[in-house]
Amino acid sequence: MAWTHEEMAARAAAELHDGDYVNLGIGLPTKVVDHVPEGMQVWLQSENGLIGIGPPPYEDEINPDLIDAAKQTITMVPGASICSSSMSFAMIRGGHMDQSILGAMQVSEGGDLANWMIPGKLVKGMGGAMDLVGGARRVVVLMEHNTRAGEMKILRRCSLPLTGANVVNRIITDIAVIDVTEQGLVVKELAPDVSREDLQERTEPTLSFVGL
Repeated sequence: MAWTHEEMAARAAAELHDGDYVNLGIGLPTKVVDHVPEGMQVWLQSENGLIGIGPPPYEDEINPDLIDAAKQTITMVPGASICSSSMSFAMIRGGHMDQSILGAMQVSEGGDLANWMIPGKLVKGMGGAMDLVGGARRVVVLMEHNTRAGEMKILRRCSLPLTGANVVNRIITDIAVIDVTEQGLVVKELAPDVSREDLQERTEPTLSFVGL
């Protein structure tokens, strides 16, 4: 049985450490803010210039001037700060983000990431993704294991334009947690009732199950 989006976000939140500075990508990764462990102080950053993102606002808390990079309204935790976009990207490019948790269209067995465009389709641009995967100390991908059409997203080689080469450290999907290592892809966890055979059938590269 696959993990729900909330369960995936909770599993991604388990990657956080007290005091971390973390950027959450657009889409599913934004749900991670709802699952930060109680008592843990994590500084969630948005590349449009905010450090200290809190949970989504209740209706009476909505401030249209407080938005994240996906233009969703947000709240701020005590101690949060607002800065210019240029300062925000200086933090990212300067290597000050402990982690980046973001979505993906494809990930290769070598940790290559494609998450910003499909050739032939209109796109607004890659946003801050290229800077984030190049500047963050650790990159975690949070995505569905396969497309809605059942196509594989974890591949030997990405067929879509790359956001970054050899940048992904861990992949969290709806059916597994997989690490990218020099020896290949190593499965760390399986969703309930998902067998090794099921996972391998839905993944192009050969997987290792050492210690699982």
